[in-house]
Amino acid sequence: MKILYPGTFDPLTNGHLDLIKRAEKIFGNVVVAVLENTSKNPTFDLKRRIIQINKSISHLSNIKVISYEGLTVDCAKDVNANLILRGLRAMSDFEYELQIAHTNKSLNSQIETIFLSTNTNFSFLSSSLVKEVAKFGGEINHMVPKAVESDLKEYFKNN
Repeated sequence: MKILYPGTFDPLTNGHLDLIKRAEKIFGNVVVAVLENTSKNPTFDLKRRIIQINKSISHLSNIKVISYEGLTVDCAKDVNANLILRGLRAMSDFEYELQIAHTNKSLNSQIETIFLSTNTNFSFLSSSLVKEVAKFGGEINHMVPKAVESDLKEYFKNN
């Protein structure tokens, strides 16, 4: 079985990585789909985010990283995935994620959304929070994989 895990991953956090590992155990094949969202101004460009993810998952065997634009359900169909993975950190995430799941179901009734709650160790993490901590020189090695940590430190050193 194949599951699509979409997101902007700007940057990938240990919470994201935890979900990828757990999804691989449950579903076998995971396609991490990195969204090129033209309405956002990401810290890292699409190519850099894909490199960060590939470095962070190099020890895993059934993960493929791709990029996509447009609708997530179209991406799922393109990679032959009939499941979409979404992570939940707190109850506050649930309402938004449920709305997205219902929208996706209305667009393609063949695709199901699976919610996994994050490990409690990562429930406070968000990409925005990680960038804020890194910006002010805080320690982020427990929040992100090493490849992301070094890129964030370099980015904020130069900007």
